[in-house]
Amino acid sequence: MAAALRLAMAVTCALVLASACQGLQVGYYKKTCPRVEHIIRAEVKKFVYKNAGIGAGLIRLLFHDCFVQGCDGSVLLDPTPANPEPEKLSPPNFPSLRGFEVIDAAKDAVEKACPDTVSCADIVAFAARDAAYFLSRLRVKIDMPAGRLDGRVSNASEALDFLQPPVFNITELVGSFAAKGLGVEDMVVLSGAHTVGRSHCSSFVPDRLAGVPSDINAGFANVLRRRCPADPTPADDPTVNQDFVTPNAFDNQYYKNVLAHKVLFTSDAALLGSPETAKMVKDNAYIPGWWEDRFKEAFVKMSRVEVKTGKQGEIRKNCRVVNHGHPHNKHY
Repeated sequence: MAAALRLAMAVTCALVLASACQGLQVGYYKKTCPRVEHIIRAEVKKFVYKNAGIGAGLIRLLFHDCFVQGCDGSVLLDPTPANPEPEKLSPPNFPSLRGFEVIDAAKDAVEKACPDTVSCADIVAFAARDAAYFLSRLRVKIDMPAGRLDGRVSNASEALDFLQPPVFNITELVGSFAAKGLGVEDMVVLSGAHTVGRSHCSSFVPDRLAGVPSDINAGFANVLRRRCPADPTPADDPTVNQDFVTPNAFDNQYYKNVLAHKVLFTSDAALLGSPETAKMVKDNAYIPGWWEDRFKEAFVKMSRVEVKTGKQGEIRKNCRVVNHGHPHNKHY
């Protein structure tokens, strides 16, 4: 196990050096759209203060964007006759991914202020950053770099290839993050985002509650059995909080839940599957401020994964569709 972790770390270093994250910078729109971050934050605040779950959705939206085609807004693209199955319709994303209406509202407000200037990919990154800020009661303040362009490719099959299913073990998780240039600690720290949000019963019941041996706390399992059908179907698939203790707070409670065996997914419990990651879980659970500081760094690192620059992308006028004959297709 230790050898596998070391190998993943070595792969990570090589990938990070080769990654296309040049060009992103904090304050990227300082001259071209100076109020953009204020505009987006105001939109996010409106939605998150009405419904904390939308904030959790926005954080998840950035994860799911970045792991497929890089952080390029590809997860936002709607189906079209030419592309009937984009990422957003893939099982890891549909129907559970949320927050698209916030991105639309932010894009509309930004277009009014600075037409054809700010990419949808950057709006997703700023919105996720702001959601973490509000849900953490203003404790997680992230300096988010910008300068991403919007991609034109979005395939449902790639979401299945690159997004981690909830049944992954520790080796699979480490490998999946290493493939995107993210290290073992990044994986453990970013998993802490499961401290907010809800999950459909179908995401964990078959694997964790269906009579198979599981390390899940017995009392917690009974609570889940009362809230979930034994055999969830699309017509009967309720949601439950991922963190039953502080469900709407972006905090380190998740790690305490992992240690107490009160987490929903095999992939959550898997963090205790190696001595290295188990120690990270304990540090995040018990050292004040430890997780928040590391989350800021890991979140920015993730936001740089495989970004599109130069001729690789465009600045979409509408986040849900690629541009057609729009001036910004000069990026072609």
